[in-house]
Amino acid sequence: MGIFNRSKTESTEASFDAPTTAVDDISGDYTLDVTHTRLGFSVRHAMVTTVRGSFKEFEGTAKVDTANPANSSVRIVIKAASIDTNNADRDGHLQTGDFFEAGAYPDITFTSTKVERQDADTWLVTGDLTIKEVTKPVTVEFEQTGSARDPFGNLRIGFEGAATINRKDWGLTYNAALETGGVLISEKAKLEFDVSAIQTA
Repeated sequence: MGIFNRSKTESTEASFDAPTTAVDDISGDYTLDVTHTRLGFSVRHAMVTTVRGSFKEFEGTAKVDTANPANSSVRIVIKAASIDTNNADRDGHLQTGDFFEAGAYPDITFTSTKVERQDADTWLVTGDLTIKEVTKPVTVEFEQTGSARDPFGNLRIGFEGAATINRKDWGLTYNAALETGGVLISEKAKLEFDVSAIQTA
């Protein structure tokens, strides 16, 4: 089950229709469908609640090789200024030098360096995540969530994944102390991927 435990999977299956499998072999080249993909994150705020956000502008490509997963690859480019946490003041702060410094460093990139397949549905993608010209390795565990032919004849594949990072490793060090102890923003951030990709070749 990878990162998705049984209770979560059962809950998801109870909430949504069962996923479809249009093809057994999803090998091929793909591009992200940005209108049906979410690249998001979540952090703890004041150590009492979770704030979630996402990026609205990005592009990405992937090569999937089921027979030889090591030949697979992923590349994603995200526009830092497109950050959206449903609060304009907070989004503006996140674009400043306290965080992403989007004016000077407009792109956040992820380029895979290693792809492994653990079982039929679980993939491990390790790559270089670059933020503000700082590059560090990150491994994301993905669960393959199905494949389908859409009404336009496109083959679509879906993946869900997550990884936890320490934002300070990329120079995102801003924080404030709380009078009651602790800090305003957690150092750990969870990266969240809900991916829909369309086959191009």
